[in-house]
Amino acid sequence: MRVSILTREYPPAIYGGAGVHVAQLVPRLCALADVNVQCMGEPRAGATAHPELFPPDANPSLKVFGANLAMVAALPELDVVHSHTWYANLAGHLAGIYQSIPHVITAHSLEPLRPWKREQLAGGYALSSWAERTAYEGAAAIIAVSSAMAADVTRVYPNINTSKLHVIYNGVDVNEFYPDYGSEFPELIGMDITRPSVVFVGRITHQKGLLHLVRAARQFSPGVQVVLLAGSPDTPQIAAEFATAFDALRAERGSDAIWVSDMAPRAGARQILSHATVFACPSIYEPLGIVNLEAMACETAVVASKIGGIPEVVLDGITGTLVDYDPAQATEPTYIAGFEERFATAVNALIADPAKARTFGIAGRQRCIDEFSWETIAAQTVRVYQSVTERSAN
Repeated sequence: MRVSILTREYPPAIYGGAGVHVAQLVPRLCALADVNVQCMGEPRAGATAHPELFPPDANPSLKVFGANLAMVAALPELDVVHSHTWYANLAGHLAGIYQSIPHVITAHSLEPLRPWKREQLAGGYALSSWAERTAYEGAAAIIAVSSAMAADVTRVYPNINTSKLHVIYNGVDVNEFYPDYGSEFPELIGMDITRPSVVFVGRITHQKGLLHLVRAARQFSPGVQVVLLAGSPDTPQIAAEFATAFDALRAERGSDAIWVSDMAPRAGARQILSHATVFACPSIYEPLGIVNLEAMACETAVVASKIGGIPEVVLDGITGTLVDYDPAQATEPTYIAGFEERFATAVNALIADPAKARTFGIAGRQRCIDEFSWETIAAQTVRVYQSVTERSAN
């Protein structure tokens, strides 16, 4: 079977969960199919890259659309085309029409559920939303990364036939993320591995709830380190908001507040996750959350928002603690203050009970091994390819 994976991110340029998904999925798919990869950005091994340069000085969405057209033109003859995120959905849709082949989408997120993207894209947000909706409604199959994501797809795009929907979880490579108690990277960033710590890894974006975490951290127990591996801000505005909030935290906690803005090497992130007492995931929108799996694979307890696909990964009272969050009340200052207080309380409870945190961590790694293998995910994905090509042939 000849398949092309269309994606914005591909190693070594990865900054989000969709990029991690593609990077882990492609090598496993290569054992089962003839796989071609089209990505965006600078040239790199293993893929055909298309720069987001056309038209120059245009809205970012228009640049992405230019790269999408280049992808379609570069594709070899295929049996299936498989796109990831709105950045590549238009290319997948057009390729499916152009070559008369099935287009499969993996749903990592939905533009209508990320309204803060308007700050980043301005009028381009309407274009990204249009491209996503058009591609989803025309796709032969949609793979949702969680049951919650599948429910969001049917709610946001009610014209989609639910028979096209498949749930295949994201995964984690437990041979890359495992308990690693090396101290090189913690020492480099000033983290004291002999003391309790709360760690966050992710982008500086409204979606990840980082501002909530920084404000909640002002209520963490004395002596707890707060370690934030956080970069790639969506906009200058949120970068400034986060910097202001972090400065306030730093003023109170001193050197116990650590912010690393440069992307950490994978081995360094693994060491930080392994030494963390608690991994914090205060997301306000999360279809699944690969970073929770990475923390769990490192035997680290998780405190996370009870939203989206997170409860399908983090089992409350078994691998971590879930904190209720209601998006409908996101503009209510009193509710948000209460959420941040409850998040801090959940973190403090695990800090005060390291034995429970350790039990959660051990259970989390075993869950990753049992339920989130990339080999299983690749096999399930190929079965979707086979189903749509058989249906197309008939």
